[in-house]
Amino acid sequence: MSGMRDGRLGVGIIGAGRVGPVIGAALAGAGHALTGITSGSDDDRVEAILPGLPVLSPEEVARRSELVVVAVPHDQLPGLVSGLADLGAWQPGQLVVHTDPAYGVGVLAPAMKSGAIPLAIHPAIAFTGASSLDLHQLAQAYAAVTAPAPVLPIAQALAVELGCEPVVVAEGDRATYAEAIATATEFSRSIVQQSAALLSRVGVSNTGGYLSALVRSSVDQALADSTGPGPEGSKPDATINE
Repeated sequence: MSGMRDGRLGVGIIGAGRVGPVIGAALAGAGHALTGITSGSDDDRVEAILPGLPVLSPEEVARRSELVVVAVPHDQLPGLVSGLADLGAWQPGQLVVHTDPAYGVGVLAPAMKSGAIPLAIHPAIAFTGASSLDLHQLAQAYAAVTAPAPVLPIAQALAVELGCEPVVVAEGDRATYAEAIATATEFSRSIVQQSAALLSRVGVSNTGGYLSALVRSSVDQALADSTGPGPEGSKPDATINE
């Protein structure tokens, strides 16, 4: 794989939702060459983020790419990986990375049987699908990385290229990690929605604007209380991902 030797890879994206195109944009910004992306529900948005990038089938993305980023919904990931294995799409020495918080590299076993290198990288942000905002958030975020020990440095390096600070999460701890992520995101949404509904009842029209500073300052204080002061030079506490 020539791209491995010069540090630049041909990167394909499977998944054109809020996560995949932004990950592609971040890796392109780090100097990698994008090979293609699968179609999604909003191809115009993807075109705006990654102009001119070929829209390909998942099989063709896998066949053309030295690094394949799989950013699909949780319940679709196992079937997609095994289905591409059945088609013979995975290649020896190819890097395959998924972005799901709950899975480690075990879900990539069908690709591993074909000689692919499995990596799991979950950036801890809430992706909006807007490239400028999400890329800014990535630059302030952490990413959970899981990989076999010999290739863990590759996963860590890719997280850094996304703009994140890598944090190693063991394969057996991914379920607990995912629960922590879900707790933070779902609880936050629920509480904000309840508060906004109550404010609407008393006549506050711009509930989002009204709550913005309050919620942000409250979250900042809660994070400070839970972690204490970080080491000098450490990143600020990251927004949590879906």
